[in-house]
Amino acid sequence: KQVEAMKRVLESLNLNIVEMVDENATLDGGDVLFTGREFFVGLSRRTNQRGAEILADTFKDYAVSTVPVHDSLHLKSFCSMAGPNLIAIGSSEAAQKALKTMQQMSDHRYDKLTVPDDAAANCIYLNIPSKGHVLLHRAPEEYPESAKVFEKLKDHMLIPIANTELEKVDGALTCCSVLINKNSEL
Repeated sequence: KQVEAMKRVLESLNLNIVEMVDENATLDGGDVLFTGREFFVGLSRRTNQRGAEILADTFKDYAVSTVPVHDSLHLKSFCSMAGPNLIAIGSSEAAQKALKTMQQMSDHRYDKLTVPDDAAANCIYLNIPSKGHVLLHRAPEEYPESAKVFEKLKDHMLIPIANTELEKVDGALTCCSVLINKNSEL
């Protein structure tokens, strides 16, 4: 039911929908990090090489690199985009190893924002014309040390979000969102 409901909404926005029909392919949104320049796809318990290949076939204009994910559910369990060219990354060994892989796979050098807590690295960046850079991040009550790192982003409007209950079932901020690059025609 969720898939059909989402498909109807995306169709109503006149977006191109590509369905994975290969029953051996798995691709979870939590393993897909789009930087605006390229895709990094985490190979995890929920995403496999075939899923990454289908993503690459779908987005031929963008590089797609795979990143092994160990000790976490998804790639975005410990990283996400915190701004243009800015990757928020957790401090764990697994997160730092994945970042090193991403740096080796890319010909672009991203800025990084390292937070002490992996879960806090999962944030949502929005570029809103009337507001500028907006970042939804985990609340200081949940991850106080990581919140202090986000507070250093003086050019961002920061919106702390409590996510304790969803986190109990492995839900992160990016799990609760589908970001659509809206143009003036929508």
